[in-house]
Amino acid sequence: MNKKEVYDLIVIGGGPAGVTAAIYAARYKLNTLLISKEIGGQMLEAHKIENYPGFKSISGKELADKFKEQLKYLNIPVKEVRVDGLQKSEQGFIVGTAEEEAIEGKALILALGTERRKLNIPGEKEFLGKGVSYCAVCDGPFFKDKVVGVVGGGDSAASSAVLIAKYAKKVYILVREAEMIASPSWLDEIKEHENIEVLYNKSVKEIEGDKMVSSIVFEDGEELKIDGLFIEIGSIPATALAKEIGVKINDKGYIIVDERQATNVDRVYAAGDITTGSNKFRQIATAIAEGAIAANSAYENLKKK
Repeated sequence: MNKKEVYDLIVIGGGPAGVTAAIYAARYKLNTLLISKEIGGQMLEAHKIENYPGFKSISGKELADKFKEQLKYLNIPVKEVRVDGLQKSEQGFIVGTAEEEAIEGKALILALGTERRKLNIPGEKEFLGKGVSYCAVCDGPFFKDKVVGVVGGGDSAASSAVLIAKYAKKVYILVREAEMIASPSWLDEIKEHENIEVLYNKSVKEIEGDKMVSSIVFEDGEELKIDGLFIEIGSIPATALAKEIGVKINDKGYIIVDERQATNVDRVYAAGDITTGSNKFRQIATAIAEGAIAANSAYENLKKK
């Protein structure tokens, strides 16, 4: 990797945690670079956010646009590229990107977020983009007057079902357990939609179809005719990059941090959904808090040195 300008701090990840970290770092007058494929992270998939202070209701994309405005206002440099490698250096750390450009920083904040969890069943990979989706915001409008299934029992499944119900003729929420674990407000909203039906104790075994999804088969052998299947069963932390520089991960794959958002590697901090922090309550509000703390910790560390 060819080394170029050395930044005080490089923030990897453009979700709420990463953006907040970059904003705080810039206000501390640290020479900061934010690297992310896109600004917003998984928040972009939220069609309605009603628990973010200052907004009665706002979409994830709208909130991400406001994040971009603030980054621009503060003149924080942003590189919208994929990071494909990390390594230690004399100055600190070298970040390799998909553009084969090596960027060096004295400290890192990892706000890598999470990746969608897969069912890992026959047909899931084959019908991706052909009826199988992980993003209701992106693909919901394509299922106008269709019959759709949503796999999952939490807030993300409930939120997706409510959004898709605006377009689809019928939406089945397919819950593996005997009850949903979504918050009461989402459960109330589900009840308000006559075209949403919840099926309990249903585990999807296979996705079938020809060129497009036409049905799913459950573990009990029952078949359900549908035109599309949205998979909302949670996420897994994207920690592969962290492991490259020796950052410790817990048994569930999350980066272990202390109260300063510090990892076991000096001058490497982590924030957001990827960490063990905030009592594992993974929300926009907690991600923002962790990003602010990580930036403050990085600043205090760099100031000493």
